[in-house]
Amino acid sequence: MSEPKPPTPTPGDTYKGWLFKWTNYIKGYQRRWFVLSNGLLSYYRTQAEMGHTCRGTINLATANIAVEDSCNFVISNGGAQTYHLKASSEVERQRWITALELAKAKAVHMQAESDDSGDDCPAVPATSGQGGGCRNLEIQSTLRTLGSKVEDLNTCNDLIVKHGSALQRSLSELEGIRVAGDMGEKMRQVTERATLFRITSNAMINACRDFLSLAQNHSKRWQKALQVERDQRIRLEETLEQLAKQHNHLERAFRGATVLPPSFSNPALANKDKKGDASDEDDDNEFFDAMEEPAEFITVPADPKYHRRSGSNASGFSSEIGMEDQSVNFDELSLASNPESPQSLELEPVRQRRTRIPDKPNYYLNLWSIMKNCIGKELSKIPMPVNFNEPLSMLQRLSEDLEYYELLDKASKSQSSLEQMCYVAAFTVSSYSTTVHRTGKPFNPLLGETFELDRLKDCGYRSLCEQVSHHPPAAAHHASSEKGWTLRQEITLASKFRGKYLSIMPLGSIQCLFEKSNNHYSWKKVTTTVHNIIVGKLWIDQSGEIDVVNHKTGDRCHLKFAPYSYFSRDVPRKVTGVVTDKDGKAHYVLSGTWDEKMEFSRIMQSSKGENGTEGKQRTVYQTLKAKEIWRKNPLPEGAESMYFFSSLALTLNEAEEGVAPTDCRRRPDQRMMEDGRWDEANAEKQRLEEKQRIVRREREREAVKAASTPEEADAVETGTEANEVLDESKYHFIARHNMYF
Repeated sequence: MSEPKPPTPTPGDTYKGWLFKWTNYIKGYQRRWFVLSNGLLSYYRTQAEMGHTCRGTINLATANIAVEDSCNFVISNGGAQTYHLKASSEVERQRWITALELAKAKAVHMQAESDDSGDDCPAVPATSGQGGGCRNLEIQSTLRTLGSKVEDLNTCNDLIVKHGSALQRSLSELEGIRVAGDMGEKMRQVTERATLFRITSNAMINACRDFLSLAQNHSKRWQKALQVERDQRIRLEETLEQLAKQHNHLERAFRGATVLPPSFSNPALANKDKKGDASDEDDDNEFFDAMEEPAEFITVPADPKYHRRSGSNASGFSSEIGMEDQSVNFDELSLASNPESPQSLELEPVRQRRTRIPDKPNYYLNLWSIMKNCIGKELSKIPMPVNFNEPLSMLQRLSEDLEYYELLDKASKSQSSLEQMCYVAAFTVSSYSTTVHRTGKPFNPLLGETFELDRLKDCGYRSLCEQVSHHPPAAAHHASSEKGWTLRQEITLASKFRGKYLSIMPLGSIQCLFEKSNNHYSWKKVTTTVHNIIVGKLWIDQSGEIDVVNHKTGDRCHLKFAPYSYFSRDVPRKVTGVVTDKDGKAHYVLSGTWDEKMEFSRIMQSSKGENGTEGKQRTVYQTLKAKEIWRKNPLPEGAESMYFFSSLALTLNEAEEGVAPTDCRRRPDQRMMEDGRWDEANAEKQRLEEKQRIVRREREREAVKAASTPEEADAVETGTEANEVLDESKYHFIARHNMYF
């Protein structure tokens, strides 16, 4: 009994039928039931197995379809799966080929759309109310369906052109036939190709019918949606006209004032200052689920009840997303209202900094011959050749913390101390972004060595570092900005080499003060670990916890740098944090990675959740949508051959006139290494280090000699003069501080 004839394949429909599949050389071809749906071809032994047992499935998006002869064809996805199939006739085989080609084209198109769109949502104007959102979703779904139908029409058009060309060639060959035997064979080919052409044409006609039906059904709905958008535009124009009249009235009312605050000259900004936190939740009804957090807390989208629309859609701003825009608007307004603004004066040209340094030479060095005798010693006491260094001093590396100084500029303009804390916390994380590929060791500064970074003209800040102690190595750093912030840090490094890895523990604290709010922040750095010292590729990890404290308000941000683990499911280099006030109430959640970006989101509600993996009770935070607060700048072109220096790092060792004689840029061994003369740099480095050791021993002898005299006995009652001399050298920077600032 013959099987019923399968229907003609239609784009988007499920296609089913019997085919013969090759199993092995013993059984040969076996009859199987095949189902083509949503770009997947599955087969079963019988139709009854469709509900519970699938024998195999192949994805047509990555598959190749090849025709072997009149009835046989092959489907393969690159070697992992290959189906050798045979149809009952050539017409039946062509029906399956047509259906498979249509399904493959649709699957490839859907996969390309998915790759292009990612996680982003379509840009469709939002309307107020739940009904508006449903209408937008329905319109988007309809547009996607229409787009799919258009792609089906294009695919059918290609197939019609292909089969039509084949039919034309057969007809041309038919005209030149003279032998009667060949006449029958050619006529059969013409008949079969005409049948295939008819099948494809019918599929295209059905697709056109579906397309027209959808267009007719939704045309009235689209007209209504267009009318709603027009009405909303008219209402917005009227609102803007009223705001313009209010703006003009306020300008006339306060025209007599000598100095106008920005909020008076712009009512929208005034409304922003008055709204405060009430407008923080206004973000177009967008909420998000934050990335996976550590065991202490997790975040979930906030309930929509916390979302409040401000009184005027035209003047309501969110403080979370408007921090940067607010600073720009204030600057523009102040420049426009001040006749003595810098724009009216002749600007001095900004110095063009260098963008390249000589490429790093490829020198071979036996690492184990140097390291085997250094296990357990401090890094500062190991005589290392310049092969392990990068052409920068530790003082210059310390100045790289200011690469993202814009975060402190924005923090100085923040009206809320909690928002200011978010920017300060992001600044602490950004200082580690330059270390992700920087496996080279910076030069150990000599005692009294300095580095001045003057960026007043182009960036508005100035920085000065000094090496104030030799053993233990310690440096002092002071930076101040015209935007109203000051940064101070005293850093001492403790390091241990353990054979497989090297741990660097920064000691000392970092202080940041803001003139406008008098907020005083302090924090410490985390541990840096260099892995695969002996064998393998070097890589760097940051781990530990940081507490950023506002000593004026009591606000606190606890940051956690998760150490890398091969078995962890978290993203590498993950950083999480929570901003709390003096009462311990959480207000913001920070998340991201220390080598790429950081985001922050406002907390609307918190509750206790289930116990974590370590038995600790986790806190569940309901948050608004996360906003990006910091992102790493891309590395310059060719950075891999320039020690992976950032754009700022490339300029730090650039020779400048007028710098102090003790400046790092005048150090000869460091300059030789940058120029590629590593042998000379090694010899000069050993000479300078030996000279420093001689000076240190001479200083210690003088201190002991001074302590033995009666006149100096009272000065060394609690210790040797040598230690006091070293300790006093820490304050040389503070004593000379006023000469630079």
